[in-house]
Amino acid sequence: MLKNMNHLTHYNQIAGQKIGRVEALSDGVFAIALTLLVLEIKVPEVHIQTEAELWNALKTLSPKFLSYFLSFMTMGIFWTGQSLQLSYMERYNRDLSWNVLFFLLLVSLLPFTTAFLGQYTTFKLAVGIYWLNILLLGLLLYIHWNYACKHNFVSIKESETFKAIDTAIRRRIVIAQCLYLFGALLCFISTYISIAFIIAVQLNYAFAIVSGRAPKKNKPAGK
Repeated sequence: MLKNMNHLTHYNQIAGQKIGRVEALSDGVFAIALTLLVLEIKVPEVHIQTEAELWNALKTLSPKFLSYFLSFMTMGIFWTGQSLQLSYMERYNRDLSWNVLFFLLLVSLLPFTTAFLGQYTTFKLAVGIYWLNILLLGLLLYIHWNYACKHNFVSIKESETFKAIDTAIRRRIVIAQCLYLFGALLCFISTYISIAFIIAVQLNYAFAIVSGRAPKKNKPAGK
């Protein structure tokens, strides 16, 4: 019995240490999930005879295009966030591997929550389920980084550099989730306003429209 317990402990200590496999799996899941998003947008199966009828049929797909764009941005931001964290890690273990597996489970769920939101855009429940998906993604991403820092898996050696990077990563996740929560609550006013706000947040985080740009260097005196 004791030998079996020692073997189990030893296995847990050596399993899941290859970061390259985690990165490959993550990229594969993200690629498939991004592809599945567009499959929810189907050409209307109606008999079209005039340009006006075709235009009206296309307009009926606008909620699906809206949710597709929203989710594509969401996946892009979370893929970038996870890639950033992995780039600073020199070691890995079984616990972090399972964290990533559950993170990818939620990534693969996004095509469903996107389709649900696109089908029931005017319903608060659809916005709530989509927001819950984003919340859990952010939570697992935060836990992933926190665990790696706590167990010294991060490759950054200088304390000042580590503190700056650690603060930036944590703050970005927390602020983003607060903004997503505010955006989700806007559905009680209008689901379209809620979705528009979340898209605005996504665009800002993707392109640093409001914040995140490098500060300009002051010119030396006399120049």
